Amino acid sequence: MAREKKLTPMMQQYFEVKKGLPANTLLLFRLGDFYEMFHEDAEVGAQVLGITLTKRSDYKMAGIPFHAAEQYIGKVLKAGMKVAICDQVETPKAGKLVKRALTRILTPGTTIEDNQLDSQRNHFLAALEYDKAGFSLAWIDLSTGEFTIAHDPKPDDLLPVLVSIDPAELLLIEGSQENWQKNSHHNPVYEELIHFANSRATSELPGFQFDSDAGAQSVMETLGVINLEGFGIDKKHDALGCAGALLHYATETLCAKPENLSSIHEYSAKESLLIDPATLRNLEIFKSTRGLREGSLIDAINGCKTAAGSRRLEKWLIAPERDIDELNRRLDCVDALYANPMATTELQDKLKSVRDIKRILSRMQNRLRNPRELGGVRDTLAQIPVLRQLIEEATPEGATSMVAADVPAGANDAGSPPTHSLLALRDALHPLPALAELLDRALKEELPSKLDDGGYIAKGYDPELDRMLSLTTDNKVWLAELESSERARTGIKNLKVKYNGAFGYFIEVTKSNLSLVPEEYIRKQTTVNAERFITEDLKAKEKEIFHAEENSKRREEELFLGLIEAVLEESHALTETADALAELDVYCGWSEIARRWDYCRPSLHDSDRIDISQGRHPVVEQMLRKDSSGLAGSHAFVPNNIDISASENQIHLITGPNMAGKSTFIRQVALITLMAQIGCFVPAAEANIGLVDRIFSRVGASDDLARGNSTFMVEMNETANILNNATERSLIILDEIGRGTSTYDGLSIAWSVIEHLHRDPDSGPKTLFATHYQELTQLDKHLDRLENYSVAVKEWNDEIVFVRQVVKGAADRSYGIQVARLAGLPAPVIDRAKEILEKLESEDATVTVSAPAKAPVAKPRKKIKVAKDENQLGLF
Repeated sequence: MAREKKLTPMMQQYFEVKKGLPANTLLLFRLGDFYEMFHEDAEVGAQVLGITLTKRSDYKMAGIPFHAAEQYIGKVLKAGMKVAICDQVETPKAGKLVKRALTRILTPGTTIEDNQLDSQRNHFLAALEYDKAGFSLAWIDLSTGEFTIAHDPKPDDLLPVLVSIDPAELLLIEGSQENWQKNSHHNPVYEELIHFANSRATSELPGFQFDSDAGAQSVMETLGVINLEGFGIDKKHDALGCAGALLHYATETLCAKPENLSSIHEYSAKESLLIDPATLRNLEIFKSTRGLREGSLIDAINGCKTAAGSRRLEKWLIAPERDIDELNRRLDCVDALYANPMATTELQDKLKSVRDIKRILSRMQNRLRNPRELGGVRDTLAQIPVLRQLIEEATPEGATSMVAADVPAGANDAGSPPTHSLLALRDALHPLPALAELLDRALKEELPSKLDDGGYIAKGYDPELDRMLSLTTDNKVWLAELESSERARTGIKNLKVKYNGAFGYFIEVTKSNLSLVPEEYIRKQTTVNAERFITEDLKAKEKEIFHAEENSKRREEELFLGLIEAVLEESHALTETADALAELDVYCGWSEIARRWDYCRPSLHDSDRIDISQGRHPVVEQMLRKDSSGLAGSHAFVPNNIDISASENQIHLITGPNMAGKSTFIRQVALITLMAQIGCFVPAAEANIGLVDRIFSRVGASDDLARGNSTFMVEMNETANILNNATERSLIILDEIGRGTSTYDGLSIAWSVIEHLHRDPDSGPKTLFATHYQELTQLDKHLDRLENYSVAVKEWNDEIVFVRQVVKGAADRSYGIQVARLAGLPAPVIDRAKEILEKLESEDATVTVSAPAKAPVAKPRKKIKVAKDENQLGLF
């Protein structure tokens, strides 16, 4: 960095701060009403922000207005860079260098400012370590205080959750990516991690910051505990090194210890339904294939009225449950609200007035405070009493609430009414009447967004402040009276008493009236068209006004800080309230969606069976309703049944033409199962769901050319992951395995995959296998847990009509040429395809090639024979 030979004191300040910053960080240096960037930072900032690059004293500069800094900072963070804020930390005084200090470093993963966050999603910072001991992971959302760690010897069990939380920033040990790159050909996990790290902001830290012992100590100090046993975590937990790295990084960027962390949780893959990254994409759980929220599962089942509710739904989809009791607790809540539509509608109406309490608290605890968010706490508390009343109205008659906090759920005496989960939610909504009354009395109805604006404390709350404000008001009345009296006394009709920041209060007289100016006026400034004067009385009154304004502003800030302290004293109760509000919001949304779309409550059990009657695809059904043209000309979704179990009819082999609905059907089974395992009602007439441990999918044709993978390689990678990790408790959906290579190779692979899934003599993973390989339908004669199904079609005048009904038995053919006609292929192409197909199916050894094309004569398709001896499975 080029420096001048002799630095000014201000630039010495600048370089002192700059030298301690991490790489890829823009320093915003406060100068009056602007944040300035210098030298290389100015060049980069001007380019990223689209602002003017200037030059002063041979060094480059670029600046942004102080009041609009947040919107500019957001652009820098989206570009994957960091922003350091160097603020003025004392009131500027003439002739003295103002003191400045680094007050914050904002990074993509540590920002907590409201306008730099997606209100509907959590904003995670994650730390990762992968070595011989296994896969260690920790993640934190500084905007809500959520803090989680996880360790597993198998990376495949934690990669799904890492992809699901989709952290805004990833912390790694220095050299990790280079090491992964060197070993990626030995371990496909490294390739996945390289791709993941390259798709987001990544920061590498020295290895000692990932030390487990130091991490444990840092976590205990941050949470204010002497051990971690109360959280069910051993102090030797392998992921505590990652947790320590997170806390070190957060402290460095906040320029203070994070004050909104009160607990830490351990994620266990054994307690969650796992969904690998490929399945998240294939089933469009969080994003559609276009990369948008619209068209995804989470969009289809999100009826929330609050941002916190949407984040709670996302959290449940990230880690679906395998605990039947917890799932039934959620279903009970949805059920009660489903049965009480009027109370639910009123609840949702009140929830619209609830603010994002968790994020407001986090900002307050981390020294980002403004009057409007304090008003958000007030407005939320005002809704709690009526929300509690509405929950009681929605609760089934005969249910009761637990009175004693130490009585566990379900521990009521025999014969007493059951404790209902909705009432437990009601009890978690704390009205806090004293705090509610205080905020209601202290704050004005309309509040500014910035503390500097003043005017947020209500009249009558503090007599001392009222007295100071009255002085200010009286003085301004005096100024108005002065202007009027001076006009009358001097005869200058356009005389004005004005104010500006540079000169304070003054009397302005146009040059045409200067002859009328009294002798006691003291000239202050000359302008183009006027002269500005002061008087001794005006000077004295100016001091009085400034003194009153300073005192009132200081007093108002003192009162504001007192209100903040009162709120933070109730932070635990407010956090519980925020959690309960978010959960209630999800249930209300689910019950409303269930009524609108005719969903049913699933019955959950530990069996190996999934039995769904009249199931529908939750996303496709809604999209068809929105688009009156519908899919292939139909706007009504055709429901289907399925009954599949690991020990009886384990593999459903599904054939039928393209566009008939095979892919939709197998996806809807997976999505209904997933919805049941987050506690949501499902799109079906009836659903009996045996809980699954993992959902796998291999659907569609996509490549990953950036990583050197063809369509077929992607297909085989995803298939290998399924075969290596599926258990008999898993649900697998496979669509067109083997279609990315030659016919015989693909058929052989598909055949072998089915045999592998059926290899255990007693049971195997529940599998829906959609295919165009008609030859595979012969396997039902030799694999006793495989059944053939097809999607029915009707033929009329050599055309087909899609019935979209899944029926028992194999399809007789693929109807590819008829589908090609529907797609609009030219008639000569269709006619020629028919001719070629007839030749191939008649086993004619030659196929005439139409002139003038020249190509090798095509060989006939050989028939596939199955061994007569049922013990000899395979292809001849």
